[in-house]
Amino acid sequence: MRIRAFALVGPSLCAAGLMVATATVAAAQAKPPATPPAAPPAARPAPAASVPAPAGAKPAAPKTLAASIEDLGKLDYAVRTAASAAVRRAPAEQAVPALTTAVTSHADGYVRFRALVLLAGIGDPRTRDVMIPAIDDANDRLREVAYAWLEWNPEPPLAPKLIAKLDTEVSEFVRPSLVRALAALGADPKVRAALLKDVTRGEDVFRSAVIEALGLHKATYAVPALSAVAALDGPLQDDAVVALARIGDPKGLEVVIAQQGKAPRPRQPGLAAAICLLGRNCESHERFLAETLTFTTKNLGHQELARSAADALGVLARAGRATAWDTLITIGDPSVDPVRAPIALAVAAAAVGDPAGVLGALERASDPKAALLLLRDGFDMLSEDLAEERFSARIRALYWQAPEGSPARTRIQRVMTALDF
Repeated sequence: MRIRAFALVGPSLCAAGLMVATATVAAAQAKPPATPPAAPPAARPAPAASVPAPAGAKPAAPKTLAASIEDLGKLDYAVRTAASAAVRRAPAEQAVPALTTAVTSHADGYVRFRALVLLAGIGDPRTRDVMIPAIDDANDRLREVAYAWLEWNPEPPLAPKLIAKLDTEVSEFVRPSLVRALAALGADPKVRAALLKDVTRGEDVFRSAVIEALGLHKATYAVPALSAVAALDGPLQDDAVVALARIGDPKGLEVVIAQQGKAPRPRQPGLAAAICLLGRNCESHERFLAETLTFTTKNLGHQELARSAADALGVLARAGRATAWDTLITIGDPSVDPVRAPIALAVAAAAVGDPAGVLGALERASDPKAALLLLRDGFDMLSEDLAEERFSARIRALYWQAPEGSPARTRIQRVMTALDF
């Protein structure tokens, strides 16, 4: 996570702020907590913007591009982000070969990683030549990027190799990318068998990654396995019910509704989001989520419920519900930590899946600057480099599609500047 805010204030001010925040939390927790809202029944009817380099910009000098690639590994955050921006703005005919060389031969492992991320964002066909070997690289960051790239650029002939990787890839932050790459190959019976096996085995963090991947890739073949997980109270229940809802199989609705009357309170938001996605009383369930999240901002000490409600609204926002976007921003703008953090993270997680949706939400926000700050705070916590790079590439494309001088271009430029793109 990148930390910016504390660099702007002195130690005494930070300490004072922490004392005030601590006192606020203590005071709120000293009061008997109010009762959170009950879930409805399922059956009831920033800074001044700089202009991006124009499409016909003059090519950057090779020395400048080489220096920028070297700076990708610098400790200073401002230097690294400026270097990334310079590489993005370089012509592809220069950037692609230079980044490819950095990925394959640079001595700094972090530079190799960042170069591979930036290369993926360019979208050049030659990217495949370095992505495929990267799945065997000793650098786990490179493996993570390569697997994530394969999710969006599936390679069916690689299925046997990726299945074999399930037995050797144990990195907690790499394995989710591997299972998503496999989920993109769900037409292969052997892939299906391997993923279904991993729904019920291993550590919860790995099982969660498989369940999420199956939902995002609408794996109808996994409905029975996911239903079995959704029927059990536990840390994976939220993942399973959301996955069922994303798949959209009507059988999933019966399973989700069956849990609504007996699941503990922190599980109710996930169930509400799932029922909404499955087409049952969406407005009342979304209203319940808004009331629940508002409750947690006024009654500190319900952090698990705050995370659950924010995540559930993020799921709906990513699915294209504009009202869920507006609710997250309206509640998140004036909120303070510890509740603000999960709201900001939910906004960022939804944004990478729906760039147009978040741009629309920023346009509708009553305070666009505050809304953009909330998005930036979420991106600071996201820690998904390739997802962020894909988001950057997609909003740059939207920027050039918008008419020159239009309000849409101005809004997108503000986002790019705020997120250091």
